[in-house]
Amino acid sequence: MGLPVVAIVGKPNVGKSTLFNRMVSERLAIVEDKPGATRDRLYSKAQWLNHNFYVVDTGGMVFEDEDTLAGEVTKQAQIAVDECDVIVYVVDGRMGVTDEDQYIASVLRKVKKPIVLAVNKIEDYKRQQSDIYEFYSLGFGALTPISAANGLGIGELFDEIVNNFPQDSVIEDDENTLKLAFIGKPNAGKSSMVNKLLGEERVIVSNIPGTTRDAIDSKFNYEDKDYILVDTAGLRRKSKVSEGIEYYSVLRAIRSIERCDVAILVVDAEQGITEQDKKIAGIAHEEGKPTIIAVNKWDLISKDDHSTKEFTKEIKRELPFLHYAPIIFVSAKTGQRVIKLIPLSEEVFEFASTRIPTSLLNEIIIEATSITPPPSDKGKRLKIMYSSQVSVNPPFFVMFVNDPELMHFSYLRFLENQLRETFGFKGTPIRIGVRQRSE
Repeated sequence: MGLPVVAIVGKPNVGKSTLFNRMVSERLAIVEDKPGATRDRLYSKAQWLNHNFYVVDTGGMVFEDEDTLAGEVTKQAQIAVDECDVIVYVVDGRMGVTDEDQYIASVLRKVKKPIVLAVNKIEDYKRQQSDIYEFYSLGFGALTPISAANGLGIGELFDEIVNNFPQDSVIEDDENTLKLAFIGKPNAGKSSMVNKLLGEERVIVSNIPGTTRDAIDSKFNYEDKDYILVDTAGLRRKSKVSEGIEYYSVLRAIRSIERCDVAILVVDAEQGITEQDKKIAGIAHEEGKPTIIAVNKWDLISKDDHSTKEFTKEIKRELPFLHYAPIIFVSAKTGQRVIKLIPLSEEVFEFASTRIPTSLLNEIIIEATSITPPPSDKGKRLKIMYSSQVSVNPPFFVMFVNDPELMHFSYLRFLENQLRETFGFKGTPIRIGVRQRSE
């Protein structure tokens, strides 16, 4: 299954976004000292000890408020609660228990999910100790005093969170079964493609964008081998979202990408590459997933001898970071070339799982540096002492050099191209790390 999800909830201006930034070690959420600054949910990965999980930052929960925006923010927060595995309920330790706190607590108790109560803004525990006790009245038993701004108590909070994860949260799907996630914007034809492969109407198909809101897994057998086809909810631009439930389709899609073996980006041939396609493709690339670009609805395009070539150029121009992804033109409606996605997925996954012997790798790097010498700065030239592959899926290489500051991005790209030219690595991203090593 996918990673556990932790939702941070509470009334406005109690420090939820500050806590979110602290937990994910990045300044992603907007932090303002006024209520309602966070309007949309943010998702990001966090790690504590040997646990990886998603953290969801929500807007403040406001009830009995006629303001439309406040109502939408509350709806989003409630959806995050429905989707998560653990709830972190944040309250303001300086302000004390308010009627809003009591009301939100009564709502959360009905959810029947693990709730970790975080009493925030406790910078001086001894001085503020008496202020903390009254929060036991919310009825959640144990509580954790923290200061999100100063990082106090965050370790204890993490301990409480991971102790409440589902017991099966570390269980993974059968490693021998390849999981293929069909990703893309709404109405690109993901569900139609899955149905064509399955030979049945397993997934609801509609020309209304956003019909598929959940990630749906289906077992599929091809040439005596089992696969899992994941039809993800379409990612929709925020400006187009009219229903709160659409927001959680984003998290469902991200989770599907995270746990898949191969991502199949379904592009609408009639619309071309859109900003939403770029965003979705970027998620797969950042997750290090082998990726295939399937241009769907190719049967609806008026074509000539140059159509395929021109569309390929557009893809390369709009998605330069996916330069390694093979492109296949298909039609979910007619079934044209759809079945070829399966052997192609096997091929790109094999490349993503490739491990290069250290001796052979160093031979290739030496040869590459002799073709194009490494860059230099102020008379000092970069020297690559030694290279090694440290992991697969995606292939990750570490190069030990005399001075990492001399390694220019363009030279890294050159080395990547040399590796691809030699070993292929079709469909998979490559990661290259640079470390300093003395001569």
